[in-house]
Amino acid sequence: MSNEKDEPLSSEGEASGWSDEIFERAQERVENPEKEVSNFPSSQESEGIQNGEKGQIDQEEPQLKTTTIDVEEDFDFELPGPLRSNLRKIFEWVAVIGTAFIVAFIIKAFLFQAYYIPSPSMEPTLGIGDRVIVNKLSYELHDVNRGDLIVFENPSTSTGEISDLIKRVVALPGEKLQVLDGKVYIDGNLMIEPYLEASDNTFDFAAPEGCIGVKGALNECVVPDGHVFVMGDNRDNSRDSRIFGPVDIETIVGRSFVRVWPLGDFQRL
Repeated sequence: MSNEKDEPLSSEGEASGWSDEIFERAQERVENPEKEVSNFPSSQESEGIQNGEKGQIDQEEPQLKTTTIDVEEDFDFELPGPLRSNLRKIFEWVAVIGTAFIVAFIIKAFLFQAYYIPSPSMEPTLGIGDRVIVNKLSYELHDVNRGDLIVFENPSTSTGEISDLIKRVVALPGEKLQVLDGKVYIDGNLMIEPYLEASDNTFDFAAPEGCIGVKGALNECVVPDGHVFVMGDNRDNSRDSRIFGPVDIETIVGRSFVRVWPLGDFQRL
């Protein structure tokens, strides 16, 4: 019985001890408030901390910027700007056009050249206005052949004359050409000329200068070495070797091998 009554007394004693302790602590806080404040960082320390954090942030910013620049440099393909691109196009076109002119000049000077037919002297094979291509290398590779259509320098020196003529080779060096009854004979043999409208329309002529033999002999000419005797296919209307004599092979420009105009009359000659 006595023990049960003592227990409540001890509990009340403990409670009063706790309350006294709490009261003392509260009184200490009232009397010494600086101790509590000292447990927290001062304003200067907080500013220092903030400044330190800001400094770290500021130090990180250049690194970020530098990293951004590095990324931009890695992906800079140095593409040309509009001005540079236009200049490059202009230079390319100039190079293309210049090369084309050079190639055309080389072709015209040494390989091929187009010629315009201004007269009816080669009818019916070639008419007025026809255009032909002349191969300038032909006679560098082989001799002149009978029946070839050749372009050569005009032997006439008269002012206003066409500089180049086109005719057909009829007689070769050393051969004797004769015209009998309007037909052509080479060394006594009748020459077959399927390109003529009529085989007996070659008019008479007196041997011109340059032929071997009696000057002025009627209807015959012996062709000297290094020369050929040429005539137009329109025998009644052609100024050819019957008038100005045999043609020096050295003056031959080339062989006409194809007609390219008119387009519908494209033909190998």
